[in-house]
Amino acid sequence: MSDLSTLPSLSVAEAPLAPRALYQEVADRLRQQIYRRELEPGSWIDEMKLAQAFGISRTPLREALKVLAVEGLVTMKLRRGAYVTEVSRDDVAQVYHLLALLESDAAATVAAQADEAQREQLRQLHARLEKQVRQRDAFFATNEQFHMALLQIAGNRWAMQIVTDLRKVMKLNRHHSLFKQGRLSDSLAEHRALMQAIAERDAARARALMQAHFAQGLEAAAG
Repeated sequence: MSDLSTLPSLSVAEAPLAPRALYQEVADRLRQQIYRRELEPGSWIDEMKLAQAFGISRTPLREALKVLAVEGLVTMKLRRGAYVTEVSRDDVAQVYHLLALLESDAAATVAAQADEAQREQLRQLHARLEKQVRQRDAFFATNEQFHMALLQIAGNRWAMQIVTDLRKVMKLNRHHSLFKQGRLSDSLAEHRALMQAIAERDAARARALMQAHFAQGLEAAAG
């Protein structure tokens, strides 16, 4: 049951698992399935079916589910098993509120303290966003890279860890702000203003612009 050399050719098991801790590889697979909506928010996770598809026992699968539960992507219900977390409007509002606090603080820090190499890193990511404004999936990925780069440059690893987990939960939202018609262009304009504030080393304006960026994102996500 633990031989992974002949995994079935199903979307649930797309490639042989790498020689890492098995539960980590399984967690990675499940995380991607959740993001792609192969496992829908609110749906029950059939452990037996998944274990058979992966060609593994249920022990590493359950360990993987515990990892995803800590991240907020899976909800464990007593005597009922594991379910993909379904986020409410209140959940979305709370996540955006925390992201706005943490990332606006990071934006202010970067505007005040970033060196030229770090500013250039952000300029390059922003330039990619400019080119990807009509490519939602690519824009989505680069946008996340930009925000995480901002946090990394700010240098608060605890904020970065919290934001990483919050952004995982945000991906569960069926009405993510970037899905709304016209939101990519609006988001890009907000990024331009933020980049200008960072270039001018205006920490207060960078903070305010990032807070407004998330306020607009929440309005789009809740609409």
